[in-house]
Amino acid sequence: MIKNTNDGTNNPPTLRVDINYGTLDDLPSFSTGPKGSDHEKHVAISKAGFGGIQDGNPELCKEFGLQLTAHARINKVGDLDELMPVWKNGNYNCASIHLGWGMESDEEMDNLVSYVIKRSEKFDFPIYIETHRATVTQDLWRTVELTKRFPEIRFNGDFSHWYTGQEMVYGGIENKWKFIQPVFDRVRFMHGRIGNPGSIQVDVKDKNASYVQDFKEMWKRSFLGFLKSAKPGDYICFTIELLKAEIFYERTILDKNGKEQEEGDRWQQALLYKEIIQECWEAAQKELN
Repeated sequence: MIKNTNDGTNNPPTLRVDINYGTLDDLPSFSTGPKGSDHEKHVAISKAGFGGIQDGNPELCKEFGLQLTAHARINKVGDLDELMPVWKNGNYNCASIHLGWGMESDEEMDNLVSYVIKRSEKFDFPIYIETHRATVTQDLWRTVELTKRFPEIRFNGDFSHWYTGQEMVYGGIENKWKFIQPVFDRVRFMHGRIGNPGSIQVDVKDKNASYVQDFKEMWKRSFLGFLKSAKPGDYICFTIELLKAEIFYERTILDKNGKEQEEGDRWQQALLYKEIIQECWEAAQKELN
C-alpha cells in the first residue's frame, strides 16, 4: 500500500500548506510576490509561512527550514527507476506524478499503476497519482474503476482538471461528489487551484462564489478521507499551484492601455488560498468530531 506522509512523531495528524515553485514563475510586474533569484524566492516563501515547496531547490529548502516534495511525468514502466533513489536519498517527503497519457487500455493502465505501487512500497516512499488531464486519471469513471482494482492506490487531488474539464456542475455536482467518494477517501496530497466550469484557473475575488464553495467541499471531503484513517505523525500536504498564463492556466485580461496581462496576482492568491485551506481543514476536523 502507498503510505501516508509521516514525520516520525506521535503528534496528531496534521495539515501542511506548501507551494509549488511554479506559482512564482514569471510573476507579472504588478505582483507583490518575489521576482528575483531563487534565494529571494525561497526566503519569501519561508517568511510567508509555507511549510514546504514542490520542486524547490534542495539546498535552499534545507537552509530555510522548508520541506521538499517532488513531481514527475511517468509514461511507461521503468520511468521511475532512476528517480526513486534521488527522491529517497534527497530528503524529499513524497512525490506526485502524471501517469500515462489517458489513451491507455485498462490493461496498460493497470500495469502502470501496479508498477508505481510496487516502487512506492519497495522504497518506502509515498507516490501520489495526480488527477490530471491527459493522464490515466483524466476522467471520473476510469479513476473510480481504478480504486476498485487497486484499493491501495493513493492520489494527489487536483480537482480543477475534473471540475472544468468534465464540467462537474452539469447534471448536479452532488451526484459527482457521491460517485467519486472512493477518490476523496484516497487523497493524501493536494494541488490547490480553483477554476470555474469554463476556466481551469480563475482569480478568486469572492470566497462565497459558487465555484469556490464547490472546491471547498471537495477539499474538505479529501481532508476527511485522510483523517478517518490517519495515524500519529501523519500529515497531508496541500500544495498551492497557480500557474502562469504562458502555459494557458492563468486567464488574461486587457489593461487600461489595451495590453494583455494576467488576470490577478498569483502570489496574493496563494496567500488567500492559505486562509481558505485552513477553513476547510478546520471544517473537516469539526465534522469528524
